[in-house]
Amino acid sequence: MLSAAAKFFHHTRTFDPHTTNIFMPMHDLLPLFAPPAGCKIRVMTATRIRCHINAPRAAVYRALLDPIAVAAWRVPDGMTSQIHTFEAREGGRVRVSLTYEDPNLAGKTAARTDTYHGRFIRLVPNEQVVEVDEFETADPALRGEMTSTITLSDSGSGTNVEAIHDGLPAGVAPADNELGWRLALAKLAKLLETGPAPSLC
Repeated sequence: MLSAAAKFFHHTRTFDPHTTNIFMPMHDLLPLFAPPAGCKIRVMTATRIRCHINAPRAAVYRALLDPIAVAAWRVPDGMTSQIHTFEAREGGRVRVSLTYEDPNLAGKTAARTDTYHGRFIRLVPNEQVVEVDEFETADPALRGEMTSTITLSDSGSGTNVEAIHDGLPAGVAPADNELGWRLALAKLAKLLETGPAPSLC
């Protein structure tokens, strides 16, 4: 049986020796890129949020790795946060549960609760926190590792914050995820800011 590459050259219709371009009809080309039988394709998206916080970069970085602070800011409105495990070091484990206050809302893990676990894969003091997490769920549409990268840079007397959330599962609406990040960073700003200049989150 011919391999995909062999089939590609076997079915080549035109070869241009001057440009080394190979031309073949699209109906011959498409099967080469089709997934194997039984293989499922996961469609994932990313969220990117930028904001300015009127607080020193070192203070913002500390709040990213302080479990008490994280429980206060990294939680959506209408939910409470419980930190089960939080090892603030590269390779350190993280496990957090977020529970809806409204008993009528369904969680991803339990009746009203979303639980996720993960690890810190990169910590650059006062500059960057990279964390990989995954929901604890039986729903295939919500499974898969997600990577959150928060990068800090100086801006005047404050800090520019960029949050990138990669690998969002198909079962999580990008608009909801973006709103959640905006609300979380606004809470982070409120937690840290002491001056009169407002945050831009």
